[in-house]
Amino acid sequence: MKTLTILSGKGGTGKTTLTASLAVLLARKRKIIVADCDADAPNLGLALGLKEKDFSSWKEVETNEKAVLDEKKCIGCKKCLDVCNFSAISWDKKKNKPIFNSMLCEGCGSCQLVCPAKAVNLIKVKNGKIGSAKTKYNFNLISGQLKIGATGSGKVVSLIKEKVMKEGKKQKAEIILVDSAAGVGCPVIASIQGSDFILAITEPTPSGLSDLKRALRTVEHFRIPYGVVINKYDINKEFSKKIEIFAKKYKIPLLGKIPYNKEFVNALVNLKPVVEYNKKFEPLFEKILEKSLEKLKNMK
Repeated sequence: MKTLTILSGKGGTGKTTLTASLAVLLARKRKIIVADCDADAPNLGLALGLKEKDFSSWKEVETNEKAVLDEKKCIGCKKCLDVCNFSAISWDKKKNKPIFNSMLCEGCGSCQLVCPAKAVNLIKVKNGKIGSAKTKYNFNLISGQLKIGATGSGKVVSLIKEKVMKEGKKQKAEIILVDSAAGVGCPVIASIQGSDFILAITEPTPSGLSDLKRALRTVEHFRIPYGVVINKYDINKEFSKKIEIFAKKYKIPLLGKIPYNKEFVNALVNLKPVVEYNKKFEPLFEKILEKSLEKLKNMK
């Protein structure tokens, strides 16, 4: 199996819209499986017309830990209070003991390490869920979601990737298509690891280009080949030209330019990939897909 990952340096650039349309077109030619790795805001299912009830196999996962105090063992030394960088520990003057805030705790374990009385324990917590659904476009979608207020989205994404690899092998899929989280944080790192080619989408704005550069530096750290697509290129043709110049300077393949069109919004409102909502966009996305597959083909 080869893995093609769609990435964006910031939210709102059209990453999920691009993924949905490429998935529909790709499924007509190859056996594929798709992963929504944006555990903080998983919207790919919506773009494909899926509803909550379509995910029949949601399973809660425990990928994070929280610190819990054993008050009987606590000697009130305050070492845990001094070492916590997340303000998750306060002090109860009456009891002369620390108070642990589970909502602020990141489960780093520093408090446990410094506690001389071994009064701090790290316990597993259910911080997310993972499920799969069959789309009407002849492929399965594996998705995950972080619980509200929970942490550890990067670890949830890692479990999504593990599940999609397992299911992909079982279904004898040729290609895994990944809708990455946006940005450069832990979920993104987990999303892109193991990818064979990255398709980075950006928009013609200063923040779009700046965040694209940051995202590509992350990709380069893992030595993964990549190409770029400019979305809504015609809303600022001058800045689109700057992105093209940047790509040419660093020999980054420009795999396509997508124009601004209200039909894209209408497609999302109607919960359909734009290539299904309006067939006139098929040739545009077909070209992007063909170029991406050619790059993917050349990867060892």
